[in-house]
Amino acid sequence: MAEAAIMASDSLWQAIRAEAQCAAASDPVFARSLATAILDHDDFSAALADLIGRRLGNSATEQTRFTGFSRDAFRGSPELIEVASRDLRAIVRSDPAITNLLPPLLNYKGYVALQAWRVSSWLWRHDHRDAALLFQNAASNLLQVSIHPAASIGSSVYLDHATGIVIGANVVIGDETIILQNVSIGRRGELPARSPRIGRGVYIGAGATILGDISIGDFAKIGAGTVVTEDVPAGCTAVGNPARLTNCPEAALP
Repeated sequence: MAEAAIMASDSLWQAIRAEAQCAAASDPVFARSLATAILDHDDFSAALADLIGRRLGNSATEQTRFTGFSRDAFRGSPELIEVASRDLRAIVRSDPAITNLLPPLLNYKGYVALQAWRVSSWLWRHDHRDAALLFQNAASNLLQVSIHPAASIGSSVYLDHATGIVIGANVVIGDETIILQNVSIGRRGELPARSPRIGRGVYIGAGATILGDISIGDFAKIGAGTVVTEDVPAGCTAVGNPARLTNCPEAALP
């Protein structure tokens, strides 16, 4: 399985390099940036680590530090690169304004923020917790996306627009989820404090708030501005404040 993952990420890297070479040939000014970001690197992991460092670091020293942590994570867990590949492909599938891999890789801050979180999660799980929180703080300040390292997020996830997103500790988010801007997911004030569990293929609209010890079922939809504090069954749409359910499949109805 690891060998297949490496082959998949290598295939994606070759596609990205081909796009970069075409773009560089058509725009000599842009070519200089593409050389630094893509063409000077040997593989996707090196390019992604450098991208994270440049987006999170305010100085050359900070850029080197964030890049180094990212390289350590990618060497320690090569599957992170395969997950990063799936995340990038998910953007191309989900965003009708995008047809190529290069634009979201270079320009979508939600993609960078998610990969920075994946590095921070790796650091957290390997007891480098101060470094993990350093990543969270930098992503929050510079990218306006704050995801606690102790959260759990699946693959093929798309943070669309990625401004004002807050995801708390121990939140669980499944594969193929789409999250728009100004979304908050976390615990309520009750004790013991527990976090939401988001299923696979869930769509979370702009400005939604999901709080407490609740479950959002697979392929549910959370409307813009919705406040969810109760379970949402699979396939249902939740709208309003407080949330009410609509468009539920028959199997989900009481």
